[in-house]
Amino acid sequence: MILATVGTQLPFDRLIGALDELAPKLGVKVVAQIGAQGREPVNIEWRRTMEPRQFEALFLEASVIVAHAGIGTVLAAKRHRKPIIIVPRRAAQGEHRNDHQMATARQLGGSPGIYVAHDIDELGGLLSRTDLERPSPEAGRSIGALHSALRNFIQTGVAVS
Repeated sequence: MILATVGTQLPFDRLIGALDELAPKLGVKVVAQIGAQGREPVNIEWRRTMEPRQFEALFLEASVIVAHAGIGTVLAAKRHRKPIIIVPRRAAQGEHRNDHQMATARQLGGSPGIYVAHDIDELGGLLSRTDLERPSPEAGRSIGALHSALRNFIQTGVAVS
């Protein structure tokens, strides 16, 4: 099962729409938490919000997590040793107020068990892979560097590569 989550603050119709389109070809169940105002998909099971216990149970059942580049979801994937595909929200598309998720994706991309779809068209290829590795316990070492990069971005508006 694939679990998708967009967080609780903002809808992420670009991500949910892509998953909805891909779902019939994936051959596995897709469950998504789409947020309070997100577009309702037709090909995947969805919920606007989830109680923590329900979310935790689905997280444990999932073989892969697909999410916005929210640090809470990335940390949960690491904690549960689930591979995660992150799709950063883009400010230019009205998905967030700034591009801090792009900075998060740049910082974490390439870490064990963390995959980034910088472009929504990359999502299908990543979901079709059978070799997605789980994050290692050491994957959290880059979190401190991520926090520093995010703090810098918020304070200066300049992303550090």
